[in-house]
Amino acid sequence: MPPGFLFSSRTDSNNTFSSNTFSSNTDTNQEEITMSEYSFSAKAIRAGYESSEHFNSVVPPIYQTASFDLQDIDRTRRLWTGAEAGGIYSRVGTPTGSILETRIAELDGGKAAVALSSGMAAITYTLLLLAQGGGNIVAGSSLYGAAQLDLAEFLPRYGVDTRFVKDRTNPAAYGELIDENTRAVYLESISNPNIELYDIDAIAKIAHEHGVPVVVDNTVATPYLYRPFEHGADIIVYSATKEINGHGNVIAGIVVEKGDFPFDEKKYPQFYEKSWKMRDLQNNKRSAVEFIPGAPVIASLKIFFTEFFGGALGSFESYLVLQGLSTLSVRLDKKVQTVRKVVEFLESRDEVEFVRYPYAKGSQFKELADRDFPKGPGALLSFGFKGTREQEGIFIKSLKNFNYHVNIGDVRSLITNPPENTHTELEPDQLALADVPKNLIRLSIGLEDAEDLISDLSQAFEKAFA
Repeated sequence: MPPGFLFSSRTDSNNTFSSNTFSSNTDTNQEEITMSEYSFSAKAIRAGYESSEHFNSVVPPIYQTASFDLQDIDRTRRLWTGAEAGGIYSRVGTPTGSILETRIAELDGGKAAVALSSGMAAITYTLLLLAQGGGNIVAGSSLYGAAQLDLAEFLPRYGVDTRFVKDRTNPAAYGELIDENTRAVYLESISNPNIELYDIDAIAKIAHEHGVPVVVDNTVATPYLYRPFEHGADIIVYSATKEINGHGNVIAGIVVEKGDFPFDEKKYPQFYEKSWKMRDLQNNKRSAVEFIPGAPVIASLKIFFTEFFGGALGSFESYLVLQGLSTLSVRLDKKVQTVRKVVEFLESRDEVEFVRYPYAKGSQFKELADRDFPKGPGALLSFGFKGTREQEGIFIKSLKNFNYHVNIGDVRSLITNPPENTHTELEPDQLALADVPKNLIRLSIGLEDAEDLISDLSQAFEKAFA
């Protein structure tokens, strides 16, 4: 148990909701009800939390404090060696954040998680750690703009190069770029902004044959629509700012580790190097694989990255993500129904050149959507605007039920033109590689009724092409 926060992995409490048994009634003779027996929605509300451990508060409390009382020197020693769970200093984590970490790990079926200050922190920390000391990342070539630029231009400054897969929907193409210096394969389960799907099962099989872990950004899908660990992924990253929180009021990131990837000691020595910082009560140095067995990535991120880079998620932000997470399934169920109606509407308009969504006409991703996304492939879509830039401006400005900004996954429906904002940092050749044309418009569907959104889009088209 690392210092500075209340740590718990999924196995700490025998997979129950907390250290105590969760029961639907007060019958003391009733058998324990384990986490696996409950629905996603029940887990999203209750996992990782026992009110009796938090002054009987029904809602997880906000521990808005910079530091925690250590009480005595013997307890201090136990805290710093992980022999006792408890708070030390909020720069590296808080009790509220620990609840969120345990809950997300349970929803994804992972061993452990760490909550960070943003989705980009989750991506960058994870890839820097895996490629520590130099190496390369094999990545899909159509990613969220900041992530793509991070891989292309920022990480190389620290000795981490990226090989982008041009034929990104072809699993074999990933294997062709992997060599002895490859430290991870990175891609998105639903790409932003092109809404592409990938055969992660096949890609993971190839990566594992080379001894390389697969990192999947599951931001758009969330664990409700897609569970990457069940398809071969080893590490999941999230921008919890988006659908997981879902209300546009927090910036947050999460990393989840499955817990069974066999990291080779020669390729990943950072997980086997013994450190005084991870010593036990007897002052024996320990490695990350010893400190949190099955979760050396999370151990390293918590012990070193949040300590020295900062970036742990604050207590209030963790609280907001927990509040949003509790309604995730209800929100996405409605959004997935609405987005299909919006897709059908856009396909009927002469002002639309193309529509990108797995269930759009002629989409090459329908088969994967049917196989891997039985609840629906998310609430994000994009389309080609068949008009001038001036008309595009009139169209966006005329909308009343769509907010024009760069977030996604909000309760409000959102619109943006990626080439001029979310992906504007990419040079023309990078935009071409990612297949982001100048006329691309992205819609993030919210909780408004489909009829309101379609009516709004219709009147905006009429004004733009009057």
